[in-house]
Amino acid sequence: MMIDSHAHMEMPEFDADRKDVIARAKEAGVDAIVTIGTDLDDCFKAVEIAASFDSVYAAVGIHPHEVKKIDAQTYDQMQELAARPKVVAYGEIGLDFFKNRSPREVQIRRFGEQLELAKDLNLPIIIHDREAHRETMDLLSSWKGSRRGVIHCFSGDYAMARKCLDLGFYISIPGTVTFAKADKLRDVVSRVPAESLLVETDAPFLTPEPFRGKRNESAYVKYTAMRVAEIKGIPFEVLAEITARNACEIFKIEL
Repeated sequence: MMIDSHAHMEMPEFDADRKDVIARAKEAGVDAIVTIGTDLDDCFKAVEIAASFDSVYAAVGIHPHEVKKIDAQTYDQMQELAARPKVVAYGEIGLDFFKNRSPREVQIRRFGEQLELAKDLNLPIIIHDREAHRETMDLLSSWKGSRRGVIHCFSGDYAMARKCLDLGFYISIPGTVTFAKADKLRDVVSRVPAESLLVETDAPFLTPEPFRGKRNESAYVKYTAMRVAEIKGIPFEVLAEITARNACEIFKIEL
C-alpha cells in the first residue's frame, strides 16, 4: 500500500492523459493520490477530479504565489469547496520567499487568514515553505489551531523538523531525496521516525531519479519511498505501509 500525499493532477500538464496517469499509479501500487489546488480555479478542478476517480482525494487552498489575487469572495468560495465530498485538507498554504510572486507582507497576512479558515473548517493543513523557514515556524508556533497537518516538500534541517514534530506536524518527503546533493534531506529522513513521515511526488514537479528531467507522476512515488526505506534501513514494503497509514490518519482516508 502506498499513498502519494501531494500531487497536482489538476494542472494542465495532465490534461492530455490524466486517466492514464491515475491508472499507472494504481498499477504501481499507489492506492490513493491527494491532489492539491493552488488557486481558486484549480481547487474547483481538483474537487471535480476527486469526484471522478475513486483513488483521488482533494485539498483546497490558495498557494502563496497566488494570494495576491484573493478578494472578498475568495474565502466564501473556499468554504463551499471545502465542504465537498473527498476534500481531506486545506492547502497548500504558506510562504514562498524564493520567487516572491506575491509580496511578502501579503503572503504573511493571507497565510494567517487561511490558517484561521482551516481551523474553522476543522481540516488538517498542508504547508508550503520555501526560503521562509523562520517566518513559517513563527506563524505555526503562534497559531491557536489544532496544528494537524503536513509540512509539504520539506526543505529545512533536522532542527526545524524536530520543531515541526513537536508542534504535531508530519514531514512529507519528495523525490528530491533521491538527488545526489540532497544530503541535508537524507539526514532529516534518517532521524525522523517513520511514523511521522509521508511520501509525495509534487507531480508534475520534482521527478525522482531515475526519471529526473521528465514530467513527474504519482507512480513515481515508489522511487521516493524506496530511497526513504533504504535510508532508514527498513524494507520498502514496511516503509510504504507506514507512510500510507500516516496519510490515512491525517487525511481521514479509509482504504
